[in-house]
Amino acid sequence: MFSAYLARTVNQPTHSYRFLPFILRSIAAQHGSSYSHSTYTFSQAFRQTLGIRSPRLDYSYFSTLQPPHVHNHYETINFTQLTECIDESKKLGVIELVKLLRSNFDSEGVESKDFLDGSGIKPSEDLIVSVIWALRDEWKLAFFVFKWGQKWRCDDEKAWSLIIWVLGNHKKFNNAWCLIRDLYQSSMDTQRPMFILIDRYAAANEPAEAIRTFQIMEKFKLSPDQKAFYTLLYTLCKHGNVEEAEEFMFLNTKLFPLETEGFNIILGGWCNIFVDIFEAKRIWKEMDKCRVIPDETSYTHLISCFSKVNNLFDSLRLYDEMKKKGWKPNREVYNSLVYVLARENCYNEALRILHKMKEANLKPDSSTYNLILRPLCESGKLEDARSILSRMLEENVSPAIDTYHAFLEGTGVSFEERLELLDRMAKSGNGPNKDTFLILVGKFFQLDEVENALKIWVKMKEFEVSPDSAHFMIMVEGLVRHGLTGKARELYADMISIGITDDPKLKKLLKDSSQDDERRKIKKPGMRNAKYGDRGGRGRRMKKWVRGK
Repeated sequence: MFSAYLARTVNQPTHSYRFLPFILRSIAAQHGSSYSHSTYTFSQAFRQTLGIRSPRLDYSYFSTLQPPHVHNHYETINFTQLTECIDESKKLGVIELVKLLRSNFDSEGVESKDFLDGSGIKPSEDLIVSVIWALRDEWKLAFFVFKWGQKWRCDDEKAWSLIIWVLGNHKKFNNAWCLIRDLYQSSMDTQRPMFILIDRYAAANEPAEAIRTFQIMEKFKLSPDQKAFYTLLYTLCKHGNVEEAEEFMFLNTKLFPLETEGFNIILGGWCNIFVDIFEAKRIWKEMDKCRVIPDETSYTHLISCFSKVNNLFDSLRLYDEMKKKGWKPNREVYNSLVYVLARENCYNEALRILHKMKEANLKPDSSTYNLILRPLCESGKLEDARSILSRMLEENVSPAIDTYHAFLEGTGVSFEERLELLDRMAKSGNGPNKDTFLILVGKFFQLDEVENALKIWVKMKEFEVSPDSAHFMIMVEGLVRHGLTGKARELYADMISIGITDDPKLKKLLKDSSQDDERRKIKKPGMRNAKYGDRGGRGRRMKKWVRGK
C-alpha cells in the first residue's frame, strides 16, 4: 500500500551518500559487477504596431552562456513548456484534482483510503504530469499523485522525469535514487533522470554529489562519454559551481583531453554567471598555455564579459582581433557591442553597429534595439528613446514585450502614460503578463507611489492576469513598509483564499508589523507627557492620514 511506502520514505535522511550504496549493491546483485529619427509620442509610436505580433524572447537583454550554436551536451526537459501545452478542458481537471488532494491528505502523509479511485476522476498521462507540476512545491502530494498514476499505468517518461526533478528541488535525493533504481530494474532509460538529478544536486549547491552521480553512471550501464562530461561541466557552471567544474575538467585530462569546447563552458561560467573579468582573463591565458585555440564562442563569451563591466576598449579590441583571426562575429557579439556603446552614451556608434550587422546579413531584432532603448529610458531620455522606437518600426521590427517593459520602467513616465502602454501591449498581442505587473508594482513602491501600486493591482483583473505568490509578496511587503498593515493583511488573506501556499516570510513580516503596532500603542500614552510631547500629535495626524490612504 502506498501509505506504508510513503511513510518509509518520507522520514529518511536526505544525504544520498548514506543510501546510495544499498541501491548500487542491489543493481550489482542483479546484473553482476562488471560495470566499470522624428520624435513620436507613446501613442503615435506604438499605434503602428497594432495587429503585429512578435514572439517573446526567452532571454533578458543578451546572454552568451549558451549561444545558438550546436553544443555537445544533453538537454533536460523544459517542464514549463511541457505543462503549458495542456488544453483548457484538462486544466479544469487539474484544479479539481489538486483541491481534492489538499482536502483529503493530512500532514502525516496518510491518505483517505482509495479516495482518488472513488472520485470519478479518470487518470491520464497529461493529467498526472500537470498535477505533479501544480503540486511541485508540495512534494509529498506530488509523490502521491505520481504513485497513483503509476498504479493506473499513466507514468510516462515525462512523469518520471518531473517527479525526480520535484524531489530534487526539495532535496529528497534518497527518494529520487529509489525511483532511478526502479527505472533501471524495469529496463527503462535512466540517462535523462540521472542528468536531472545532477542538475538538482548542482542547484542545491552540492557539486560533489553531482560529480559523484556522473561517476557512477557506469553502474547503470550508461557511458560517461565526452557529451555526458560536457553536460556535467555545463550544469555545474549554470548553477554557479564554476570552480568545481574547472577543477574536475583539469583532473580528468587523461579521459577527456582539454579541448576548446570544455574551456568554453568554463569561460562561459566566469563570463556570464559571475561576470568575473579577472577569472575570465585567467582562463583565456590557460587556453594559450595549454595550446587550445579560442574559437567564435570563446570570443563571444569574453566580449560579452567585457561589455557587461562597461569595458568599451577591450570589447572593441577583441572584436577586431576576432575578425583578424578569421572568426565571423555573431549576433551575440554585435549585441554585446551595442550594449556597451549604449551604456557609455555612444548612441551614434551603437547605431553604426546596427549597420554593420545588416552588412553581415544579421538583421537587428527587437532585442538588439532594446539594448539601446533601455539605458535611454532609465536615464529619462524619453524623446531619444521614442526616436529609436520610430527607427525600429521603420525597419519593420516589431516591438517585443521587453520593449514595452523598457518604457514602463523608464524614468519620468507618468501613471497615465503607463496605462496607455498597457492598452497598447494588449492590442498588439504583447501582453501584459505577470512580469509586466511585477515591474509596475515594484516601480510604484520604489517611487513611494502606494496609491498607484494599489490602482495597478486592480488593473490586473482587467487584463485577465492572475496574481501569483510573487505578486502578493511584493504587494504585502510594500504595503507593510509604507505603514498600510491592514491592507497588507487583507491581501494576504486573499492569497490564502485562492489556494496559494502560505509563505513563512510573509507570515513573519505581518507578525512583526503587528508587534510593532502593539509597541506603538503602549508607548503612545506616555509620550503625551514627555518632553517632546508634540510628537504624539504628529503621530496621531500621520496615523489618520494613513487610514485615509
